Amino acid sequence: MDTITRRKFLRLTAGTVAVGASASLLSVDEIAQAAISRPLAAGTPILVMVTLYGGNDGLNTVIPYTDPIYFSSRPEISYSPETMLPLDAELALNPAMKNLKILWDQKKVAIIRGVGYPNPDRSHFSSMAKWQSASPTNQISTGWLGRWIDGQAEDSMLAISLGSVLPPLFAGAKRSGSVLPLGGLLIPKGSIGQNCLKLASKSRTDSPLMAAAATSMRNLFSVSSTVQPILKAPAPSIPDLPTVNGGNAGGDSDLAQQLDVVSKLISAGAPTRVWSVSLGGFDTHANEANAQAELLGVVSDSISRFFTQLKSTTRASDVTVVVYSEFGRRVVGNGSQGTDHGTSGPMFVIGDRVAGGFYGDQPSLKNLIKGDLAVTTDFRDVYAALLEGVLKSPVEPVLGKWAGRTKFLNA
Repeated sequence: MDTITRRKFLRLTAGTVAVGASASLLSVDEIAQAAISRPLAAGTPILVMVTLYGGNDGLNTVIPYTDPIYFSSRPEISYSPETMLPLDAELALNPAMKNLKILWDQKKVAIIRGVGYPNPDRSHFSSMAKWQSASPTNQISTGWLGRWIDGQAEDSMLAISLGSVLPPLFAGAKRSGSVLPLGGLLIPKGSIGQNCLKLASKSRTDSPLMAAAATSMRNLFSVSSTVQPILKAPAPSIPDLPTVNGGNAGGDSDLAQQLDVVSKLISAGAPTRVWSVSLGGFDTHANEANAQAELLGVVSDSISRFFTQLKSTTRASDVTVVVYSEFGRRVVGNGSQGTDHGTSGPMFVIGDRVAGGFYGDQPSLKNLIKGDLAVTTDFRDVYAALLEGVLKSPVEPVLGKWAGRTKFLNA
């Protein structure tokens, strides 16, 4: 391939290959190297954020099964009491969450009730931005974990999101988290691969940005003798590993796949303190009961599988999983056997470090606010507890002088 064609290519790709590849490439490359050269110190707490996109119906997730208002408000999508999974005398889990109920019985699940923020916003985009930035009143361009990343020593392995796009959650002012595509990197082969290698060859005439583009492409081909075996190897397993029955309501078993990768990399010693995974499909305006149950089954089974996999490693007690969504749903069904955008909902915090049980007040179905559940716990109370208790970091650089704490972690 002639030099002129190569130069044109590098000029066109310098701004995309050098930047775009580095965001995902560095995380993949360093996972491979760090698992060997600088594994995470034993006992270091690890946070795994699970985002449920679409607005999960909290009222059909943690169900007030003894309250007649629940049944009269949504007769087409309420569950029969005998099918629910009772947690106490008033609340029960969705029937599809049997594996999470097992973790609850082991006192490894904290359910924080009525979580939200002041003056709730029913826009998916706006509400998720508030949750991920932890700024309910002012629009800011950084995520709460991105601000935490800003305060740590620079390390592209510090926080990794599974998928193709970096969530705003990990966006900092000075630096951000990294992205790891599911399944690793797909390297071109054959004649296309050979031509790409030629494009990536060194040249003394390259500008610094063109040289960076060429280097990024070379790294794509050389990255992998160690990371691909990690990603291709079976996830850690033991005899009682449960079977995942994925649903087809917008998410399938993708969450299980993401958590399988995370469990492999945690087990391999990746020096990563925070992971982010997600599942979509929760915008249940119609036919909610079956669709949400499938999705909640995926969430329950995937998280249970994840913790069961970690039992065969030395990291099982280090990991705390947090599950949240951008808002709950309206109390009253919408006539299409579904629900519309609402306000508060439950969060789940799961792991050996968790003091299992209920936290925060259960929003009353008798005292709704414009037809919606009240917010009884501010999400910043939860984030502050995670910053101090899991990430062992001061709250003020991330949340300012926020004083609230939800104490769901063991001392």
